[in-house]
Amino acid sequence: MSAFFFADKISPGEPSIKVRAMLSFLSMEEGGRKTGAYSGYRPNHNFGEPSGREFYVGQITFAPSETIKPGESREVDIEFLNGPGLMEALQSGRAWRIQEGPTLVAMATLIDFVR
Repeated sequence: MSAFFFADKISPGEPSIKVRAMLSFLSMEEGGRKTGAYSGYRPNHNFGEPSGREFYVGQITFAPSETIKPGESREVDIEFLNGPGLMEALQSGRAWRIQEGPTLVAMATLIDFVR
């Protein structure tokens, strides 16, 4: 097994950015997670190429008593730690990769900013 090196893009001291997005988990058959995700889930957010290794940090939240299971889609709130280039990447309708290390587990599509 080879190491997976990556960098989180963070600008310390900058205010966080909150968005509403449609989150679509891949099914297990598509290579996604084997278990559901709970509110507070903090995967890697990749706005670059599939082979990219620079990620943004964002916490996904939804109803605390629910889970999102593999193969399901749901509107969620995401709070990003601000980082260089994030505001430029967050355009209405923009889709990005949700990863756990190098593994694609979901896609997210920006709906709107949360004020």
